[in-house]
Amino acid sequence: MEEKLYSYLGNVIKYQDEMVRAMGETLTMVAIAGTVSTLIGTIMGIVLVITRKGGILENSLINNILGKFINIFRSIPFVILLAALIPVTRFFMGTTIGLKGAIVPLIFGSAPFVARQIESALLSVDSGVIEAAYAMGSSPFEIIYRVLLREALPEIIYALIITTVSLIGFSAVAGTVGGGGLGDFAIRYGYQHFKTDIMVVTIIILVSLITFIQWSGEKILKKIKR
Repeated sequence: MEEKLYSYLGNVIKYQDEMVRAMGETLTMVAIAGTVSTLIGTIMGIVLVITRKGGILENSLINNILGKFINIFRSIPFVILLAALIPVTRFFMGTTIGLKGAIVPLIFGSAPFVARQIESALLSVDSGVIEAAYAMGSSPFEIIYRVLLREALPEIIYALIITTVSLIGFSAVAGTVGGGGLGDFAIRYGYQHFKTDIMVVTIIILVSLITFIQWSGEKILKKIKR
């Protein structure tokens, strides 16, 4: 049995330590970039909603500038963004390869995506609820926290699930240019050295990770909606 397993997964067994380290790097990248991009993206999404026409803090100048900034970064393919942000990445991280080199592009690539997802979630809140809170003397901050964010919580969580899944895909792409993680591991050992078993197992790990995240997110959503 052991010999048969080795015949199919010999390379995976040989490089299992590197694979475990690569999986840890992917999880670290997703966790750090996801946390930072969620914070930045949520703030941008809130600003987009409250400064739009008819918003509680209407400001067309801020809304237009921020909207165009987000659209520009959303329109750039992630592979090109990786290369374009090399000077920025080197300035903040001191390197453009490995785990550190992937975090900055991941944040720039996902924060605008989060912003639009949060904007869409907040816009789903009934305007009548907002008007009622405003009529009762609630401050803009209270409306944002007690009305917008609370009422749109299920949609926000769903948006964050989508963002996390996208980040895993982005992290794999970052690996193609030496960004570390499972993408880098699959390219270096699986693709460049034609080790098919490594490619297959890496794909299975990524699919399993995404499936687990989606499953966990759906469980959380069900509890919130009850």
